[in-house]
Amino acid sequence: MMREKTAAVRQQIGKAIIGKEKTITRVLMAILAGGHILLEDIPGVGKTTLALAFSKAMGLSFNRVQFTPDVVPSDITGFSMYNRQTERFEYKPGAAMCNLLLADELNRTSSKTQSALLEVMQEGSITVDGTTRQMPRPFIVIATQNPLGTAGTQSLPEAQLDRFMLQLSMGYPDFEAQVELLMDRQKKNPLDEIIPAVSKEEVLQMQQEVENLYIDRKIVEYVTKLTELSRKQKLIRLGISPRGALAVCAMARACAYIHQRDYVVPEDVQEIFVDVCRHRLIMEPKAQLNQVTADRMLAEILKIVPEPKLMNENRKKENKR
Repeated sequence: MMREKTAAVRQQIGKAIIGKEKTITRVLMAILAGGHILLEDIPGVGKTTLALAFSKAMGLSFNRVQFTPDVVPSDITGFSMYNRQTERFEYKPGAAMCNLLLADELNRTSSKTQSALLEVMQEGSITVDGTTRQMPRPFIVIATQNPLGTAGTQSLPEAQLDRFMLQLSMGYPDFEAQVELLMDRQKKNPLDEIIPAVSKEEVLQMQQEVENLYIDRKIVEYVTKLTELSRKQKLIRLGISPRGALAVCAMARACAYIHQRDYVVPEDVQEIFVDVCRHRLIMEPKAQLNQVTADRMLAEILKIVPEPKLMNENRKKENKR
């Protein structure tokens, strides 16, 4: 089955990214769920390497944009140029015309350029001079941003943050992982060792299988209760939107798929809930003063809402195991 190839993809990524199995798995889930990924972290921990590794392991065309204040929307979407020989305007593709776009340091560019990328992410198409062009499929954006307060950064608007399926932070490697990384880089570039584990056609097939995965109504009600509770907390000014709830369901399907199941269980929702929702919460100033983070609030919400008891045959089989 196609889902068995997810292990091969993770194995290939592991050649270049050492000691970050959880991050690799989360990114793979988001890709299979058809979502975009936001990586917020300090420079130099492997964010670019992670994106390159996924493009190679999944047979995806890859482009990278280093966002700076002088990057303009046409750098992303492309532009029309007049050809004197044909006496016609011809479309010159921008950086976004690929399968996997690495938007490096997205929070350093202008709001206008951010909005151009937002449209591409949301619509899956590019409109230039009144002509709409569909993006290649699959189309995934892996965006990175430096922590707010770093020189030259500005906050992404809530509407753009909400378009990302999940937000992750890679963090520093542990001692053993860094030693292994340094030893590996003495002889070779691990990226050169990665071979495609799947083709882009197989990625599309896996995305379709994830989309069709069974999710019980009780699971949907569970997600609804979690998201509704986030909107009623005194320390949260802006809770999880319906788009966020859809993202939780999509990621829960991908989580079940990775775990070799044909149906979603509450544990799938619990496993991905914080990563999918942390960037969707806007905390009250009082929460910041009391050092209450979005992660902490989401963890408390998971404790408050009781998980549903599934009585279908699939769950019975799972319990017997």
